[in-house]
Amino acid sequence: MTIRQRYEKILQWFIQNRPDAQSELHFQSDFQLLVAVILSAQCTDKRVNMVTPTLFAHYPDAYAMSKATSKEILPFISSISYPNSKASHLADMSRQLVLRFNGEVPQEMEELTSLPGVGRKTANVMQAVAFGGNAMPVDTHVFRVANRLGLCHTSTPLATEKALVRHIPSSLLSKAHHWLLLHGRYTCTARVPKCTTCGLTDWCADFQKRHHHSSLSTNAK
Repeated sequence: MTIRQRYEKILQWFIQNRPDAQSELHFQSDFQLLVAVILSAQCTDKRVNMVTPTLFAHYPDAYAMSKATSKEILPFISSISYPNSKASHLADMSRQLVLRFNGEVPQEMEELTSLPGVGRKTANVMQAVAFGGNAMPVDTHVFRVANRLGLCHTSTPLATEKALVRHIPSSLLSKAHHWLLLHGRYTCTARVPKCTTCGLTDWCADFQKRHHHSSLSTNAK
């Protein structure tokens, strides 16, 4: 199977079986999405969605949050991973939005990544989800699934992003991000992937390799 065929088969499966894939974070504005994505680093969307309603009730926009100190923000996100650093990022990020961008979230990659707490993955999420751009954010799920499926053989998120962008039609990039992420979250899990319920095993490089090795060892006996 060529790499092109693998991509075509896998993308077609997702198109047919996961047409409505989208972000599971809850938000009502670009600013709220940015806050939620910053909070979601090394934390589940489910946990983030538990704390953001109260957080956004107090700080619904950049202007409101920019007036808060990190110590004031901290109690709202104390159950999130790395709450101290994230509270600091949120306070600083909000002030930067007010000072430099009139309280609006910028759309350009360089401007987004100049904000405290905003790395390339977070900026790509904003471009893909908030601004309707064609972007491929790579988190741990996307990185793992893309390599297991054989869509790439990479050792860094950036290399994974470049490989996926090269092979996936730009019009499908943002949707494909959600396909791979959600597949990693619910099916192709980190420790024990649910291969028996996965519809992609026919084209999964990792599954095929393991299946081939088990067949060889069985025959050897």
